[in-house]
Amino acid sequence: MLLTGGLKSVLPHVLRRIIRLNRLNISNTSGMAEGYKQANIVILHKSLADDFEKFCRANDGPLPLLYRSQPGDWKCPSLGSDSDIRTDCLQYRVYEHGACTGSLKSLKEYSEQLKDMVTFYLGCSFSFEKAVQSAGIPVRNVEQKCNVSMYKTAVPCYSVSPFCCNLVVTMRPIPESKLEAAVLATSELKEAHGAPIHMGDPGLLGIQDLSKPDYGDPVHLHPGDIPVFWACGVTGAEAVISCRAPLAFTHSPGCMFITDLKNNNVRSLGGVPQVHCISQDPLHFSVVSAEAAQKIRTLETLIGIDPGDRGIIHLQRQDELLKACLAISHARSVLITTGFPTHFTYEPPEENDGPPGALAIAAILQALEKEVAIVTDQRAMDLNKKIIEEAVQLGILKKPIPLLSYQKESADSALRFLCDSGNSGRPRYDHLIAIERAGMAADGNYYNARKVNIKHLVDPIDELFLAAQTIPGVTTTGVGDGGNELGMGKVKDAVKKHIKNGDVIACDVEADFTVVAGVSNWGGYAIACALYVLRTCEIHDRYLRKAVGFPQLSKKMVWLSALPSVSKEEKLLKTLVRHGVRSGKTASLEMEVDGLPFYNTHSLMIEKLL
Repeated sequence: MLLTGGLKSVLPHVLRRIIRLNRLNISNTSGMAEGYKQANIVILHKSLADDFEKFCRANDGPLPLLYRSQPGDWKCPSLGSDSDIRTDCLQYRVYEHGACTGSLKSLKEYSEQLKDMVTFYLGCSFSFEKAVQSAGIPVRNVEQKCNVSMYKTAVPCYSVSPFCCNLVVTMRPIPESKLEAAVLATSELKEAHGAPIHMGDPGLLGIQDLSKPDYGDPVHLHPGDIPVFWACGVTGAEAVISCRAPLAFTHSPGCMFITDLKNNNVRSLGGVPQVHCISQDPLHFSVVSAEAAQKIRTLETLIGIDPGDRGIIHLQRQDELLKACLAISHARSVLITTGFPTHFTYEPPEENDGPPGALAIAAILQALEKEVAIVTDQRAMDLNKKIIEEAVQLGILKKPIPLLSYQKESADSALRFLCDSGNSGRPRYDHLIAIERAGMAADGNYYNARKVNIKHLVDPIDELFLAAQTIPGVTTTGVGDGGNELGMGKVKDAVKKHIKNGDVIACDVEADFTVVAGVSNWGGYAIACALYVLRTCEIHDRYLRKAVGFPQLSKKMVWLSALPSVSKEEKLLKTLVRHGVRSGKTASLEMEVDGLPFYNTHSLMIEKLL
């Protein structure tokens, strides 16, 4: 028997011959024939072949199709000279009526049945290991001389009857400092599954225990390693099980067909990827192209001007807009709050900065098919209901948004509001956004910019943001323009130092992400535009859908039409004025926000952002 030493430099056709002669004392092909493509194998009856090919095309992350044979053809000259699929994998699995009934070293005894069967050769992540190592990234399963870990997930593939199964992934521990390099090294190798589909907590994929892989071996994480998951061709075996074919074969997980093709045909997937951490509990990283990230930074710069000369430049932190929008992009359900009753001598006391930005965010979230709700003060429910109804009539919103209020009735009221039955493992919302929402100061009061306490007009919605800090998987964003808004606690030291009356008015409640704008509405418009940029970014879209299904770019016009426009915002501001909602700085019922005219100031900002 031959052992593994030196096999990484043996040519593929020689390796296949050695495997055919059953002369290898190894359990998997990881690290063999470095730089050459390896392939997952699925062999099905010819009557299922067309549907399985459609299933592969619909899920090309886990199932990148290298070659489909003719029925009964066990040679594959385009992938390997003198190959024979009956003998050239280390080990095979036999499936009968959806059950694995055994493992074999050779399929020769099934030669008669194979005459009516079609072989699919599918890309494999072993193919990218050399590229990962060349980028200076350790491949832990090769270091530990074991098979890669493979896990079934809770992520459904795009179904093509009779094939209906969940995604299978491989996991490779990657040092956190090397995450971006790992994404870059693999993103071009689409025929080897391309870039990772998840980085961080395995529970977000429905994987409960990394030490118990469904296939392969457990791979040990070193201190500082992050579990990184790639789509896996063993998804094909799950598809075979799901179709319950009378007879089918696959390679045994990790026992690949080694091809003669080198890994040098790269296919660009829309730019250079960047990696950003969007949550610490659970740990979660996201991916975006450098081009899309730069566009979002430009949006952040545009809204960062300070027309009121308040000193907000001291509150700004780079990439807060990008990270906030990445987190929102991953969210399934979003809760928005707004409302700053600064005009306490008027009825209603609300100002008109906040609601337009909140509705701009809500509109794009609706277009992106996310659940969205608004929570506001009980005393302002009727006003907000009318505004939402008119926003639907004006075409700003696709449909009405659920409108909620929050009151503290017991110690766990906030938890019960945010989670089903108060169970922090079942949150109703993944992300909370406060935009121009009065925020609680360190003394428990709520202040407008002039240091007037307006606590009697404000419901304790801050408690929802405080409770969110204790709920795994719920992230928060605060949008503000003066430091006294909910969420601005993240920059409260700068508020106290640089903002007029900051030592009194500074909000004490933090959000995970703080978007600072010259006018808060601009922050809402920028969030809407940034979410559009992310969803039209090929790299981010693929990561969001876990490389299964198809890009949703056919919906691009729907997303585009949901963005704020000068016309929509002009109509909305007229609606607010009609309902007596006043400009923040001047309390005037004119076409202005924060004392700045709508025309040639706010309208110009909307045009620039678009």
